[in-house]
Amino acid sequence: MRICVIGAGSSGIAVCKVLHQHQMDFDCYEMGSGIGGLWRYNNDNGLSAAYKSLHINTSKYIMAYSDFPMPDEYSDYPSHEQILRYFENYVEHFGFRNKIQFKTTVLSVKPYPEGGYRVDTSAGTGRYDAVFVCNGHHWDKRYPDFPGTFSGKVMHSRDYRSFEGFEDLRVLIVGIGNSAADLAVELTRVARSVTISTRSRAYIIPKYIMGIPTDQFAHPFLFRLPLPLQRLFSRIALTIAQGRQERYGVPVPNRPLLTEHPTISQDLLNCAGHGKITFKPNINRLDGFTVHFEDGSSAEYDALIYCTGYNISFPFFEKNFIPFKDNDIRLYRRVIHPDHPNLFFIGLVQPLGAVMPLAERQAEWATAILQGKLKLPSREAMWQAIEKDRRALEKRYNVSPRHTIQVDFWPYKWQLEKEMRRAGFRYAGRKGERLKLI
Repeated sequence: MRICVIGAGSSGIAVCKVLHQHQMDFDCYEMGSGIGGLWRYNNDNGLSAAYKSLHINTSKYIMAYSDFPMPDEYSDYPSHEQILRYFENYVEHFGFRNKIQFKTTVLSVKPYPEGGYRVDTSAGTGRYDAVFVCNGHHWDKRYPDFPGTFSGKVMHSRDYRSFEGFEDLRVLIVGIGNSAADLAVELTRVARSVTISTRSRAYIIPKYIMGIPTDQFAHPFLFRLPLPLQRLFSRIALTIAQGRQERYGVPVPNRPLLTEHPTISQDLLNCAGHGKITFKPNINRLDGFTVHFEDGSSAEYDALIYCTGYNISFPFFEKNFIPFKDNDIRLYRRVIHPDHPNLFFIGLVQPLGAVMPLAERQAEWATAILQGKLKLPSREAMWQAIEKDRRALEKRYNVSPRHTIQVDFWPYKWQLEKEMRRAGFRYAGRKGERLKLI
């Protein structure tokens, strides 16, 4: 069996490691000249959204791969430089760098009628029995469609690198996700004013509760409780840690806690409480340097930064090969489409937690399928499971492109592990060796 892996970012290298350990024949194609994807600052593949001050917003304990802990000397929330070094050492430790073909772009992936896939790359053509798609979903910029035009400086958060060039400017940031919070806080250092325009608002979650990283404080047992109890305990913890966010002047979503993807920030509320960051509702229209908002107010700005997320994109597939709209791609267990066997999508999830350990589990789950150790249900049963998951998602979260690939970290991880255990795999005690950087 020959296998193709598209991308050598955090998900791609997890796939490579699993395939390598199972002694399976694979080729990994990476557009850039190095591994790391999003986490390689100024990646020469042109797709990285990393900015100079970027740190992870889930702790190193949750983000690390299961058998390769991050070094003890790393802080709780390492920088992008440290994360890239961690990935480099991961690849070197498990010894599969020679299987990655750098500066190679995948141009097209097409199924053969008799099975398998033709993969055309900038270096040639290959035939593969299976394909792992690990091209990420934080690179194809998504913009809102506001009437009018803006005359000042305009950019998407993917193109932001540092606060240089924003000195003494009046900055309007559209969106209130993690990137929006990071950029808003950073820009208060040099900008004349910083304003966040938010349509749906967000719950702001600190990185620490009682001195403990929040994702460590929120013990896995919490996610075994019914959602109302999860919400109750989370609200109590947040009240103890920071009080009510509206007291800082930060608008609260109309929906209950845990029904919107939260924003992780230790500093946003403090900046808002000090008047360094103000808030406006959604934009109604643009008019030169003047921005009109839906509440009837207006103000002038010099710079507009769209922190409005990304489109899920697969430039190597023919149009409608896997039809989806507004990022609503429907996959069984978030990994495989019922109509396309041996085509696996890894890391295409947005968890309340880190993607990396989930990508590792997805890779193991998919590899077990390729080896015949794990059997997929019928096509009809897979579609029924997909629709069941979709109904549950729509019942809990606001229907929007932001929430189409949402998963809860622990329940989703447990689901994959449960199916793997049924196939004879065991996860108990897999903590791995305590490794130092090479």
